[in-house]
Amino acid sequence: MATHHTGGTMSNPALDQARRRTPVSLSEVATARAAGVLIGAAVGDSLGVPYEFGSTELLPGQRPAMIGGGLGPYAPGEYSDDTQMHVCVAKVAATGADLRTPEALDAIALNFLDWIRNGASDRGMQTSAVLSATARSTGAPGTAMTSAAAGYARRNPRSAGNGSLMRTGIVALAHLGDVHALAEAARAVSSLTHADPLAGDACVLWCSGIRTAVLKGSFDGVREGLALLPGERRDQWAAWLDEAESNPPRRFNPNGFVVSALQAAWSAIIRTPIPEHRPERGSFRSQHFTHALEAAVHAGNDTDTVAAIAGMLLGARWGIGAIPLRWQQSVHGWPGLQGPDLMRLAVLTARQGRDEYNGWPSVSRIPSTYKSGPAYRAVHPHDSGVLLGNLPLTETPQAAPVDAVVSLCRVGTDPILAGRTVEHVQVWLVDLPGANTDPDFVLDQAAREVLRLRREGKRVLIHCVAGRSRTAAVAARYSSLRTGTRPMRALQAVHRALGGHWRLPHNPDIYQAVFRLAGGQPQPWPGHRDAPRRDWNSPLNW
Repeated sequence: MATHHTGGTMSNPALDQARRRTPVSLSEVATARAAGVLIGAAVGDSLGVPYEFGSTELLPGQRPAMIGGGLGPYAPGEYSDDTQMHVCVAKVAATGADLRTPEALDAIALNFLDWIRNGASDRGMQTSAVLSATARSTGAPGTAMTSAAAGYARRNPRSAGNGSLMRTGIVALAHLGDVHALAEAARAVSSLTHADPLAGDACVLWCSGIRTAVLKGSFDGVREGLALLPGERRDQWAAWLDEAESNPPRRFNPNGFVVSALQAAWSAIIRTPIPEHRPERGSFRSQHFTHALEAAVHAGNDTDTVAAIAGMLLGARWGIGAIPLRWQQSVHGWPGLQGPDLMRLAVLTARQGRDEYNGWPSVSRIPSTYKSGPAYRAVHPHDSGVLLGNLPLTETPQAAPVDAVVSLCRVGTDPILAGRTVEHVQVWLVDLPGANTDPDFVLDQAAREVLRLRREGKRVLIHCVAGRSRTAAVAARYSSLRTGTRPMRALQAVHRALGGHWRLPHNPDIYQAVFRLAGGQPQPWPGHRDAPRRDWNSPLNW
C-alpha cells in the first residue's frame, strides 16, 4: 500500500491502476448541471446565512432573502464557512486530482489549515478541534488530519455532525465516471474532519445523488446510493429517507446531526412540487430550484448548512441556468470569489482539470473567431439606451459607452471591458438546439436583468459571440417586457436594427421561446423552414 513519508508519497503501481479514473464526456446540458453544483451550494448558504439559529426571524410564508447579517455578520450575498470549506476541496478537485489519493488529501488538508488561519468567518466546534490538533502534528497533513478526526470521534461519541456533508458536492463532480470511486472519495474527504461512519454514509448518498442528477437529470441517485453503503446500515438509511419524504423540512430541527441535516434538505427537495411549465404566466419548471431552496431555509436551525446541502443537489439537477441571476450576481465570499469563479471550479472538476479547445473556462479572454465577424454595434429599436453587439465589440471598450454588459456567451475571466468598471451579468445560454434545459426561463431572466439595469439608469450592452442569435432573442423579449410589443413585431424590429443579418431562426428553442413567453403560438420566420415544436412540459425536455 502507498504510505506517507517525509518529503513525498510512495507510489504503488497496482493502486495507481485501480485509481485510474474513467473519463467522462459531458453534453452541454450535463456541463450546465455540473456548473450549478458549487454555486448552487453557495447560493443556498448565502440565502440561509441571515436566519442561522434564529439570528433573524423568518416567519411562516415569508420568502428568505440574501440580506446578510447572521452570525458573521455577513454582507448581503456573502457565503459562510460551509462554502469556504467547499472551495478548499474544489481548488484541489479542479486540478483534475483523484481525491482518493494521499497527495490530494494532503492538499485539501493544507487548504483547510490555511482557511482556518486566514479566512474562516465561522467554524464548527468539531472542525476547529480537528484542525487545531492537526496544526500541532508532524508528518503528512492528510494523514494527521484524518487521525485527529478519528481521535475526536473516539472521545466524542456524538460526532456525526453535518460539517462534511455541507462540502461534499464537488467530490461527486471529481468522480462522475465511476460510482465506486466516488463513494471511496466521499468517505476519504469526509474523514478528514468527520470520522463517524454516518457522516461518511451521508456524503456517499449525496454524492450519488449529485452524480445521477448531472448525468441523467433526476433525483433518483440518492436512493440508488443506498447500494454503496455497508449492508448493516442500508435499511436504517432507507427508513430515514422515507421519514424525510413523509414530513416537512421543519420536522428535522435541530439539524446539526448529519442525518437530520440530510433529511431536512431531502424533504425540502422531494416535497416541493415542480411547477408546471407555463412561461406566459411566469411559471417555469426550473423554479423548483428556488422554491425548494427556500423550503430548506424554512427548516430553521442551521439554515445556511441545510440550504447549502440542498442547493448543491438542486444545482446538479436543474443546472446553473435555473439559479436566478440576481442570486448569481450577489453570491460571493472567501477568498475573494464570485459566482463565475465558483462555476469555473465546478466545470474544471467535472472535466477532470481540462479546459475546452478555446481555453474555457480558465482562459482570460475567449478568442474571437471568424464566426464573430468584425466588431459592430446597433441601437435597440425600442430603447436607445440599449446597444446590441458581438464579442469583438467588448475588446474595443471605446466603442461601447455603457454602464453594464449582459453577456450571453462565454467570455473568459478578465473584466469584460478592459480599463472600465461596469456591472457585468453573465448568462448561461448555449446557442445550440437542445443544449439548454429551460431556454424560456433563461431568456426571460436575461431580459428582466436588462429591464432592471435600465430602470437604474444604466446604459446596457447586450452581446453574444456574433450578436445575431441570442442577442436578438433577448432584445426582442426586452421589447415585449418594456413596451408590450408583440413577439413577431419585436423580432422584426430587432431584425431591422441588425441590418437584416441574424441567424436566430436556426435555433428554434430560443426563437420560439420569445413567443412562448408572451403567451403566443410560435410563428415561422418568413422564408425560413419552421422547425418542429417541442413540448416543454414533456419530461424528455428536462
